[in-house]
Amino acid sequence: MDNKISPEAQVAELELDAVIGFNDIILWDYKKRELLARLSLHKGKIEALAFSPNDLYLVSLGGPDDGSVVVWSIAKRDAICGSPAAGLNVGNATNVIFSRCRDEMFVTAGNGTIRVWELDLPNRKIWPTECQTGQMKRIVMSIGMADDDSFFYLGTTTGDILKMNPRTKLLSDAGPAKDKFSLGVSAIRCLKMGGLLVGSGAGLLVFCKSPSYKPIKKIQLQGGITSITLRGEGHQFFVGTEESHIYRVSFTDFKETLIATCHFEAVEDIVFPFGTAELFATCAKKDIRVWHTSSNRELLRITVPNMTCHGIDFMRDGKSIISAWNDGKIRAFAPETGQLMYVINSAHRIGVTAIATTSDCKRVISGGGEGEVRVWQIGCQTQKLEEALKEHKSSVSCIRVKRNNEECVTASTDGTCIIWDLVHLRRNQMILANTLFQCVCYHPEEFQIITSGTDRKIAYWEVFDGTVIRELEGSLSGSINGMDITQEGVHFVTGGNDHLVKVWDYNEGEVTHVGVGHSGNITRIRISPGNQYIVSVSADGAILRWKYPYTS
Repeated sequence: MDNKISPEAQVAELELDAVIGFNDIILWDYKKRELLARLSLHKGKIEALAFSPNDLYLVSLGGPDDGSVVVWSIAKRDAICGSPAAGLNVGNATNVIFSRCRDEMFVTAGNGTIRVWELDLPNRKIWPTECQTGQMKRIVMSIGMADDDSFFYLGTTTGDILKMNPRTKLLSDAGPAKDKFSLGVSAIRCLKMGGLLVGSGAGLLVFCKSPSYKPIKKIQLQGGITSITLRGEGHQFFVGTEESHIYRVSFTDFKETLIATCHFEAVEDIVFPFGTAELFATCAKKDIRVWHTSSNRELLRITVPNMTCHGIDFMRDGKSIISAWNDGKIRAFAPETGQLMYVINSAHRIGVTAIATTSDCKRVISGGGEGEVRVWQIGCQTQKLEEALKEHKSSVSCIRVKRNNEECVTASTDGTCIIWDLVHLRRNQMILANTLFQCVCYHPEEFQIITSGTDRKIAYWEVFDGTVIRELEGSLSGSINGMDITQEGVHFVTGGNDHLVKVWDYNEGEVTHVGVGHSGNITRIRISPGNQYIVSVSADGAILRWKYPYTS
């Protein structure tokens, strides 16, 4: 299966895994996109990494369970020496930065600890010297080193900056005296021309100078700033935030341009408009976003603050996006402008959990947290409740409508799937299984449905009498949360808590392709109209686009 993510993104994703989750450090050749080595010594989390100025060494900082600092030889791919990162009577070290001029000096800092380290290569030792800050007790969030090593700057959780001299190990100055940075100084970078770029946890980006640290230039960005990277001399730089935004900022006019973005919460749903693979929409927490498929660009963002969107669907005519929200409301938005078209208030008691539309654009079918399935008549100006169908005992997780709009199937976490007659508005058939159903699909010929859920089984059912035809082992570990079938019904795809995208042959009941790329639980998955792509979304906020393995 062909993963369409850029190699840079794959490298970044794997490096991130090393920093955050596992006790392996993965060393990559950036140009060749090749894995060079796995360095394993730390127990548990790895807190931070830094390369020496001439790429001779790598220094790594272990997390709270490990508490050690290790220097690695890049040429030999081996550890040179290690030591406890902080003293006994202080907190953990969480940040590390190398000298800009010397391969033998680096600095670590954290909760009440600031240390300058010297590497003694012949004896394979590192020697720390504790820096003195007098009465000031601070928790360090970020470090920046001046180009000539004359000073290094420490950003703290209290929103001030400490300037330290690495030779004397003494505090040079601290500030600002007033108007400290809200939510702490989360990123700090020294510029060659002098001065500092400072990012705060509240999303404020500031250019300032010691000793006053008063803003000379400033802009407000979306989300707490996590990183600042300079380009060249710093005439242009890139800023990353907690809300998964990457901005490009030019130093002269200090204006930001958003160059990349994604969801920063679990993605709950993905849907294509009818008949086109050019666009798709996703929803996560307070956002609905419309994306251009081939360029991965965000075209539109619809935000409802402090709410969570559980499901979305495009009306067949493409004139509205219907969305399901945890405050019990159904909201419809215009897909071009994002303007709110109408709201159905109190659609469900315990939030709207699933949504689907009919192909004649006259009805919306919604499912709620209390288990009710409701059929709504949508007119030009009015939205009227036609019927509330009360059979499910727990939240509705998935709704699919038959092509002729005379029938629909709803899956619920109460272990039932119900096939409803939408003409007479009553139950046709009920399917029972010992599972929490997460997803359901009609086979295009509509005489069978396939279901899956927490029991990891994919089951084929007869629509006519609700009998089970066959069961497949869908996953070795964890629930299957998403499923979609091609318009021809030859293949279908699944994704779930095993982080794998699987393509299945419908008749043979066998996996033909497996896609490895997600680092979180897959929540939903769709095949694009025309079978060009598969798009999968996951609980870690990722959207992955895959090349469909068969030519249609």
